[in-house]
Amino acid sequence: MTVGVIATLKIQEGKNEEFEAFFGELQNQVRANEPGNIAYQLTKSRSDPQTYKVLELYKDQDALTHHGGTEYFKAAGPKFMGVLAGRPDIEYLDGVG
Repeated sequence: MTVGVIATLKIQEGKNEEFEAFFGELQNQVRANEPGNIAYQLTKSRSDPQTYKVLELYKDQDALTHHGGTEYFKAAGPKFMGVLAGRPDIEYLDGVG
């Protein structure tokens, strides 16, 4: 069963460019190295320029677990802490059909 994730991230004022740059690198790593990842897309709110949502889709729970254990994902942690304006809101979804 596919697994979806929607991660809502609030970014500190003045940190958008820094965030988008390192997230772009992470996004490229995920797409290049995770065959179980179907989609990994950063999106930005039209109404609040400090709010981003990461739309993720994995072929199954094992693929999502693998993603969280990769070295490049772990290395991104400190970078996130330097730009986030609060705790991320992570929603997990199960594919239907």
